[in-house]
Amino acid sequence: MRLGQMVIDVSPLRTSRDFRFVFAARVVSLLGIGFTTVALPVQVYDLTGSSLQVALVNLVLGAAMLVGTLVGGVLSDRFDRRSLILLGRGVAAVGFAALTANALLPSPQLWFVAVCAVVNGLANGVSGTALMAATPALVGRDQLAASAALVAATTQLGAVVGPAVGGLVIAGPGVAANYGVTAVGTLLTTVLILFLRPLPPTSSSGRRGSGSVAEGWRFVRRNPVIGGLLLVDVCAVVFAMPYALFPALATEHFHAGPAAVGLLYAAPAVGAVLGAVTSGWTGRIAGSGRALVVAVLGWGLAITGFGLSPTLPVALALLAVAGFANIVSEILRRALLQHHTPGRLQGRVSSVWLAQTTVGPSLGNVEAGLLARFVAPPTAVVLGGLVCVAGVVLVSALFPGLRRASLRGPSADEAEHDAQPSAAAAA
Repeated sequence: MRLGQMVIDVSPLRTSRDFRFVFAARVVSLLGIGFTTVALPVQVYDLTGSSLQVALVNLVLGAAMLVGTLVGGVLSDRFDRRSLILLGRGVAAVGFAALTANALLPSPQLWFVAVCAVVNGLANGVSGTALMAATPALVGRDQLAASAALVAATTQLGAVVGPAVGGLVIAGPGVAANYGVTAVGTLLTTVLILFLRPLPPTSSSGRRGSGSVAEGWRFVRRNPVIGGLLLVDVCAVVFAMPYALFPALATEHFHAGPAAVGLLYAAPAVGAVLGAVTSGWTGRIAGSGRALVVAVLGWGLAITGFGLSPTLPVALALLAVAGFANIVSEILRRALLQHHTPGRLQGRVSSVWLAQTTVGPSLGNVEAGLLARFVAPPTAVVLGGLVCVAGVVLVSALFPGLRRASLRGPSADEAEHDAQPSAAAAA
């Protein structure tokens, strides 16, 4: 493979006018989310002086986003996805404007902050699911890996730049200015989405999705590719998620200070950025399923090595390797999920995946924290990494369809379309 084919594939931006608008809207939206990632906890702590209250508001926000994601999955298979994205972004803009107004009051109200967090979480969940469900129609099935890489790259950009700039805004003009900038940015994303064409939830067979959440779950359970990739994801995010142990590892194992904690959190993002910008091969490789399995194994092995690291530099290098493997697996998981899901089920299946990516890391960090109460933190990391590796090997053996999966084969809609003449002839 030539070096030029390793560079991130930007063809969706060149060929799809609608994806260009979505990409621009996503960049602005992620920066806004990064702003509020800092603003909400800062304001709540200023109002209450309680870290528990900060945690509770974050919990409320996460729960609302989870509900919005699941509801958005059903709505995305019943109604025009462009309209749902517009609704979600419009409601979020109003929510951020309300947070701005509340922050400008002489005595801002905590209950109002919590209500706005719920509204914004629901809105972001609905619009995010609708956007993911609409992606195959925006870029075409042959560019799913390329679009997934661009999405992953913007996610990393938002995670790094958004909180940093948001913190500077709070340190200068204040929390109200932070919310105000986010409200304006969210309104801008709404305007950008207005330029999209309608995106009705139709499949290649012309059937409009109208089933329930249960239909989406049945499809996930019975499809060897989708079910397998979701289980592989569980192995990675639940069993090998050591982020909650970083403060303890920095202090007790590496004998370093808070700066080392920051480096530990930043190292996976460095690897992820490198993985995203060299992801051009992900859309060209024939064995996408095998590559996914290898990438998740790489994550588990790198985390295991991180737990065994004798020095901080070695640990940071292995975390960067883990971040690289994780972003590759995310690109392939997203692309394979969209490729092997019929258009009529994109919303519900996307909501299952997004719900898992929302809840899974939290469960993984809780699991790591609980395990570290019985064994030393490095041992907890090693055990989690080994369980991840064993789980991936087991899932790969039980789901041979996942190993054989490819982005070059017929899509789910094409397979359904080809099966219709055979079914009609048999009848």
